[in-house]
Amino acid sequence: MSKPIKQIHLAAHFPGVNNTTVWSDPASGSQTDFASFVHLARAAERGKFDFFFLAEGLRLREHRGKIFDLDVVGRPDSLTVLAALAAVTRHIGLAGTLNTTFNEPFELARQFATLDHLSGGRAAWNAVTSPDAFTGENFRRGGFLDHELRYPRAAEFVQVVRQLWDTWDSGASLTAAGVPFRHQGSQFDIEGTFDVPRSPQGWPVQIQAGDSDGGRELAAQYADVIFSRHSGFRDGQAFYTDVKDRLAKYGRERDDLKIIPAATAVVGDTDADAQELAAHIRLQQVSPQGAIAFVEQIWGRDLSDLDPDGPLPSVDPDVDGTISITRGRVRHERDPLAVAKKWREISEQKGLSVRQLVIEVTTRSAFVGSAATVAATIDNYVQADAADGYILVPHITPHGLDRFVDEVVPILQERGAFRAEYEGTTLRDHLRLPLAVPGSERHTLAGTGR
Repeated sequence: MSKPIKQIHLAAHFPGVNNTTVWSDPASGSQTDFASFVHLARAAERGKFDFFFLAEGLRLREHRGKIFDLDVVGRPDSLTVLAALAAVTRHIGLAGTLNTTFNEPFELARQFATLDHLSGGRAAWNAVTSPDAFTGENFRRGGFLDHELRYPRAAEFVQVVRQLWDTWDSGASLTAAGVPFRHQGSQFDIEGTFDVPRSPQGWPVQIQAGDSDGGRELAAQYADVIFSRHSGFRDGQAFYTDVKDRLAKYGRERDDLKIIPAATAVVGDTDADAQELAAHIRLQQVSPQGAIAFVEQIWGRDLSDLDPDGPLPSVDPDVDGTISITRGRVRHERDPLAVAKKWREISEQKGLSVRQLVIEVTTRSAFVGSAATVAATIDNYVQADAADGYILVPHITPHGLDRFVDEVVPILQERGAFRAEYEGTTLRDHLRLPLAVPGSERHTLAGTGR
């Protein structure tokens, strides 16, 4: 018997403050005007995407003691934008990032339950952690949460939020109050009565970012979707297998957690045309001054005199300097001396300048080619269990996904790997996830009877 065709899950990431957005391109629009959010969300909905995703920015990034002007355009509050989008969209899920380090369970539970009601069951929460004292200076918890406590706090945070959502029975009248709650733990000691009735999905969909072992374990226990950096083929397969294999010990099935990494897509008239366009985009994304700033993050030194078209610095990184030269940015590299050694080897082997090297080592996995090539590659990756789908991150706002929606999606539909129409009303329907019911991790799929 042949293996059934897996259905691909697609989501759209609104490009905010990051190193992939090309501000200088003439086609680039506003990152803060509501019209930009509306266009991208509606384009994704036209393409029958599962959800629209907004990240969180809690402090402007600083580099060498100054606001880093290469990626500062402001980032409006995610929940406010998503609530507004609920009124101008009908089907697409609405996912937002809120931090478990700098928020409180009661407030967050109310916010996402409210969004789930306003949208008719389309809300999703991307739970992230932060040990960043620099960001924490904006908050009451600034800087005093130990690094090793961020995942224990996050796990207890999710438990408490679900406890609050579960105080309302799914069959209760909207005029009937929920039962009182009481929670005592190492991170939270709260009691009271939750004041928002149970939402259409039971619990909003739980998304989690994080590739560390602790992050993978937390996702296996609690998440519905994991947002991963592993979007390549081989590393994607390894990550997929590792995380899915962790589910059984929590009484979960493999389909209970969708692995949907971030990726980019560059569509051209031909494969050669797309490759040329992709190279041009990377040059725009890594400006000469951006390349120098990126190297300074690893070297921990002021390298403003470094030639971006020349070789890497001959001096070794200042390990202590790397801690403070860039603040407000997630650090994935923990050993700057090892990174510098690796980069020098790559640079010497391939004859790369500083800028060329930065382009080489920061290029995110991308689907590049004609519409037919991009569709076939994505389908092949998903069918081979390198992922369950992809969160697409365009480099241009707000029209960056238009061509993908208009040209790639129809081919995926023809291949039988992507929906032609939405089959349900909630985000859990789109993701083929169980309806969240108190006391049960698995139940019938919302609205489908499966």
